[in-house]
Formats: sequence, C-alpha cells, structure tokens
Amino acid sequence: MLSKPVFLVAVLGATQTLAWGSTYYLPAVLANAIAAELGISTGWVFLAFSAGLLVSAATGPVAGRLIDAHGGPRVLASSNVVFAAGLALLAGSSGHASLLAAWLVMGVGMGAGLYEAAFSTLARIYGSEARRSITGITLIAGFASTICWPLSAFMEVQIGWRATCGVWALAHLAICLPLNLSLPAGKASIRESPLEHQEPEQQKKRLWLMAALSFVFAATWFCSTAMAAHLPRLLQAAGASLPAAIAAAALVGPAQVAARLAEFWLMRRAPPIYSARIASLSHPVAAAGLLAAGAPAAPFFTVVHGAGNGVMTIAMGTLPLALFGAGGYGLRQGLLMAPARLLQAGAPFIFDLALARYGSQSVVLTAGLALAAFTVLMLLPARGTMASR
Repeated sequence: MLSKPVFLVAVLGATQTLAWGSTYYLPAVLANAIAAELGISTGWVFLAFSAGLLVSAATGPVAGRLIDAHGGPRVLASSNVVFAAGLALLAGSSGHASLLAAWLVMGVGMGAGLYEAAFSTLARIYGSEARRSITGITLIAGFASTICWPLSAFMEVQIGWRATCGVWALAHLAICLPLNLSLPAGKASIRESPLEHQEPEQQKKRLWLMAALSFVFAATWFCSTAMAAHLPRLLQAAGASLPAAIAAAALVGPAQVAARLAEFWLMRRAPPIYSARIASLSHPVAAAGLLAAGAPAAPFFTVVHGAGNGVMTIAMGTLPLALFGAGGYGLRQGLLMAPARLLQAGAPFIFDLALARYGSQSVVLTAGLALAAFTVLMLLPARGTMASR
C-alpha cells in the first residue's frame, strides 16, 4: 500500500495534470477550431483566455485564505465543479460574449485549482516539511502538456472541439472531484495576515520580502508564458524551419521534468533560493546561445530554458515557505502570485508585438526580465528570518 505522502502526491499530481491540461493548455490546441466555427479571430479566443487569467489573479488570495481556514479538499473540489461549468459553457458558446463568459468562469477555477492551491494544501498538511511533496506534484504535472495536448488534438479530430470540452468537463467531475475530496484537510493553519503580529521594522522587512518575491514570480511567469505561447515562432525567427522549431520546442517538457528530478536529488537539503538563483539564469543563458548561434542553437535554447522554468515552478511554492513559514501560507501565496497572473495575462500579446517588430532579438526582453529576477534573488536571504513561530 502506498504511504500517505506518496498517495497525496499521486492524487494532487493527477488532478493538477488534468486541471492544467484542460484549461491553461487548452487554447493552444483548440483556438483555431473554435475561431473557425464561431466566425471570430483566434486573437479573440486568446483575449478571452487572458481575461480568465485576470480573474484568476483576483480569485487566488480568496482561495488561499479559504485553504488556510478549512484545508484544501473543499477548495480544490469546488474548483473542479467550476472548471466543469466553464468547459460546459465553452462547449456551448456561440460567439464573443458566451466565449468570454466561459473563460471568466474558468478563471475562477484557475485561481482556486492550479498550483498555488495545491501547494497551499500541502503546506497546511505538512507545514515547513512540504518541499518534497511540492516537488513531487510538479514532477507529475510537468507532463500536463505532453499528455493533454495530444489527447485534446485527437479528440478534436475525432469528435470536434465542443465534445472535447465536454469530455474534459466530465473528467473533472468523475476523476478530479472525488480524488480531491479524498485529501485530508490537514492541521489547522496559523491564520495570520501577511503583516500581522509584527513590529514596525519587521513589517517593513516582510513587506519588502513579499514585494521582492512578487516581482521575481511576475518576471519569471511573463517569460514562461511568452515562451509557451510563441516558442516555435521565436525559433523560426532565429532561422529554424517549422519542423525543426516544433521538434526543438517539444524538448521543453522533458527538460522541465529532468531539471526537477535533479533539483530533488541534488538540492533537496539546500535552501530553495539557491535553486531559484540558478534557474533564473537559465533563460538568459539560453537566449545568449540563440542570439549568438541562431537556428543551430534551437535545441540548446529549449532545453536550458525548459530546465530553468521547471525549477522556478518549484521555487514558487518552496521559497515563500522557506522565507515566511507555513502560517498564512495560502493567503500569502495568493497575494504573491496575483501580479504574476496579471503580467501573465498580457505576456502573449506583448511578446507577440515584440516578435513581430524585432524577430529573434525580442528574446532580449525576456532575458532582461530574468536577469532582473536573478538580481533580486541575490538580495534575498538564503534562509527565512520571517517565519511564523
């Protein structure tokens, strides 16, 4: 029989894989078919998706506070119901307004049902010992696009995009809902405000640490989302053929998982900020290689970028835990990630403009943001001094 930690990681890994694959990664596969049938532009499909991300930014802190108070099972299970409703609305959409409404509903689900909520659930169960479980979830869910992109594409060809959305909605109700309800609520969390019970100097320090982490997460999520939306086009702009660009882009997923495994085995005893600092340099190093060598460096770029992106995903869960402790983790995580969600919503559009004007040179934008994140990480303490006692 599986041990409890392994069981929890397996459950959350499976539900997170389905949650990411049926929402965040869905437009990349279905956008063209949706736009063609509804008689709208693919730009509008992605605009509606961006609106959903904006809603998720507002929902995250509320979901985090609820997890702090009541545990993760109810919040995560509720997100599955919301996801199913949003997917059902998407399946029945007939134009601009109904498409937007569907993604606004799914935005609520994304704010309450993706990584931040899963990490908060583990923090409530395991407290400061949640790092290994957080890594375990990302190892499994790192294959969300690898698994769900082909499934969505296959279903779209076989049964159409509307029925595909319906299948994913049923998966949330039949698979994810009971699995999330099987999770334990965990020990009662220290339900503190991020700035509560602190002397003025401590409050200022904690506020600075939160602002610094928030900037790091926002900068890295902008880079991650920009690459997820435009990676094949960027590689083509660097001189790669379409088949070569797609083949190179496919290396991102395996690189993410391989880097997470390496982090788990090699860095698990070190403060997570060391992993974050190394990871934040990965994208600038990859960008330098692409700018220097062009198309031949496409595989190098995707592997190095993917490795850094994979480790930074873990850092988004483990760094706040290391610096602030488990008390009030859910609310704090929602607040820290809200700017990242906002910037993430605009990343595809902003990088599209840069790519159209500057070609492969546009990677200087994302590399610059990643370097800024590295600079801020170098200013942060290696070990937490603001953790709740």
